[in-house]
Amino acid sequence: MLKTRIITALILAPIAIGGIFFLPPLGFALFTGAIITIGAWEWANMSGLVAPAARAAYALVVAAVLYGLLNVPAVAVLWLALLWWILCFLMVRSYPAGAERWGSVPGRAIMGLLVLVPAWVGLNHIRTGGFEFGDSDNNLLLILYVFCVVWVADIGAYFAGRAFGKAKLAPRVSPGKSWAGVWGGLAAVAAFALIISMLASATAVQSLLLVIASLITGAVSVLGDLLESMLKRFRGIKDSSQLLPGHGGIMDRIDSLTAAIPVFALMVTLLGWLTAGQW
Repeated sequence: MLKTRIITALILAPIAIGGIFFLPPLGFALFTGAIITIGAWEWANMSGLVAPAARAAYALVVAAVLYGLLNVPAVAVLWLALLWWILCFLMVRSYPAGAERWGSVPGRAIMGLLVLVPAWVGLNHIRTGGFEFGDSDNNLLLILYVFCVVWVADIGAYFAGRAFGKAKLAPRVSPGKSWAGVWGGLAAVAAFALIISMLASATAVQSLLLVIASLITGAVSVLGDLLESMLKRFRGIKDSSQLLPGHGGIMDRIDSLTAAIPVFALMVTLLGWLTAGQW
């Protein structure tokens, strides 16, 4: 299993790096849109759409929504995403209570739209700096940064959880996660933000804002993971698909990012970090 995971990662890593960091804005939008569309195909199964035609149709609907949002102000979508993830916190916290309100096939299908679409919008909003033909190396660094925040939070949570993880975070949703993991992940994120601030010669105010934004992003990323775990548990499946040998599906790899990206995109927009080239 470990050998399979490593081989898959070695194949996918250069594709992901090339698609995200070396394509022009339009190519970036198409590449990330393809990933989100595959994620939608997997979400269809989590929604209860098991027929191949139904899953394909759902993926095409999501792709059409992405296309329709090309010229829609992104900030409105990002505010909607923030409200959505607040609602998700309440759903995850109360699970299995309340599942009757969202557990229908249409309900779960709509949830997929609210998870996947804002993630794509947020990612492209950062990439273009809020302008249709924008292209900024600073914004590419912000994309790399939000990815790193999620990865650092995950790594910190893993080691802290293994060492101190007795009190469970959400045992009815994801029994393996602990409060120690959450705090360990956030501590790692804060340290990472401080290191980046020092390397970038940021002011004290900028450093504080970056730490706060990073902690919020790291916390929300945990919620993205928990939401997918809740959907899979409700559906009775282990992985979103078997598309990536040794890794499960696309959604199993990007679940935390789907929550973190739109929230981070909204914060850096409000802070004016997209096009100002602050550091």
